[in-house]
Amino acid sequence: MTDHKTTADPAAAPVAEAIKVKLNAAFSPISLEVVDESHKHAGHAHAAASPGRAGSAGETHFKVKVVSEAFHGKSRVDRHRAINAALAEELGAGVHALAIDAKAPNE
Repeated sequence: MTDHKTTADPAAAPVAEAIKVKLNAAFSPISLEVVDESHKHAGHAHAAASPGRAGSAGETHFKVKVVSEAFHGKSRVDRHRAINAALAEELGAGVHALAIDAKAPNE
């Protein structure tokens, strides 16, 4: 897995970069991958109604793969809740779908 740590300002960055910054800050992951899958959903009805951040196309569907010691001993549901809480701003501002693969290092 690839480590994508960054120090960019999430308020000024594209949605994918903001997701990386927030997940790095919240979970100090060993590895983090953020994939924009919006292109797979371009023809769907919600794409016209919710065109993404600041009215731009895309950046509405993401997949995140996170490996972090913070997930050790946590259930899958608790891991997803923690990630959703960390990304609440993005989920409320145009991110329509978030696929999550969250694991502890030994998994």
